Amino acid sequence: MVRLLVFFVLTITSCSSETSTNGGNNPITEEIIPSNLTLAIDLFGVDTDNVHGDGSGVIYCTASAIDADNYEFRFGNGDVIESVTGNVQYTYTTTGLNNYTVYVYAYSSTGNYIVEFESIDVYVTDDSIEAGLIWSEEFNETGAVNNNNWTHEIGNGNWGWGNGESQYYTNRLENSRVEEGVLKITAKTESYQGFNYTSSRLISKDKFEFQYGRVKIRAKLPMGSGTWPALWMLGENISSVGWPACGEIDIMEHWGHNPTVVAGSIHTPYSSGDTWTNGHYNVSDYTDFHVYSINWTYEKIQFFIDDNLYYTYNPSPKNIENWPFDAPQFFILNVAMGASWFDINPDFVESTMEVDYIRVYEN
Repeated sequence: MVRLLVFFVLTITSCSSETSTNGGNNPITEEIIPSNLTLAIDLFGVDTDNVHGDGSGVIYCTASAIDADNYEFRFGNGDVIESVTGNVQYTYTTTGLNNYTVYVYAYSSTGNYIVEFESIDVYVTDDSIEAGLIWSEEFNETGAVNNNNWTHEIGNGNWGWGNGESQYYTNRLENSRVEEGVLKITAKTESYQGFNYTSSRLISKDKFEFQYGRVKIRAKLPMGSGTWPALWMLGENISSVGWPACGEIDIMEHWGHNPTVVAGSIHTPYSSGDTWTNGHYNVSDYTDFHVYSINWTYEKIQFFIDDNLYYTYNPSPKNIENWPFDAPQFFILNVAMGASWFDINPDFVESTMEVDYIRVYEN
């Protein structure tokens, strides 16, 4: 099994509004020492029958300290995660019952730090780790999404994100939140920032990007004419080469005015905009959970729903116009409202897309 280990390099810039002098003209920065550091660790799935967790290996860490503006968690096996909020989720993968010591470093703005640690016994079942898993988002926290994995894009973009969309994307809990183990993105009819609809759009750019692999996303879709939910990816080089040169892989698209049809699409310089490089699949119970997935290799991209293959993209010969897919991509999760080519039901009030998990495997 291969796991993706992300190491963060913490850059500290000393600064302080409180200075003194040494008798000359050079100010002396006073050090800020964090204090009262606490660390709490909760195991997922603990009950009277599972005192060491439910076998998933998931833990939640919460740290706080006075005068700290950054935290660094070390999990006893080489993995390091940095957090501004002091809240992180982590998954251990070594099977069996193992003891780990979790350290947290609380840093001040002047680079001074204090350390706290806790030991914890974690049980991981043999069948909880799927072969080849390199990254997953299980949405097991409660409240705001994990900002170590996601960034909110705010606003209405350029001409409705290039499509004439009608919603204003926010980072409010009313539009995106995690509860009961799922991410919920809710589109609403409301007057906000000069627009008549709100929703959310989350991206993993600069936080998780990958090249090639099998992606599985378990989700259930909203209902209502005018909704346009999507689970998709863009090339991480979009800032330098633009769209569609960066390449776009739409793992799942759905339109409320054609509710039983789900699409998987490819956008490239060869076929962009109203692309013809796509496939469609009938999902009559789209408001129930289904697994939407792709298998992306160096030669082709296959699209599946509940492991049913319904479209394969495999241009030949490949060139920069039809295959910009030999570079990393990042995830986008959103529910749009309306576009230049379809309208919104005037009776629409609100509807929610739910995402249970995203899992990426090597292929």
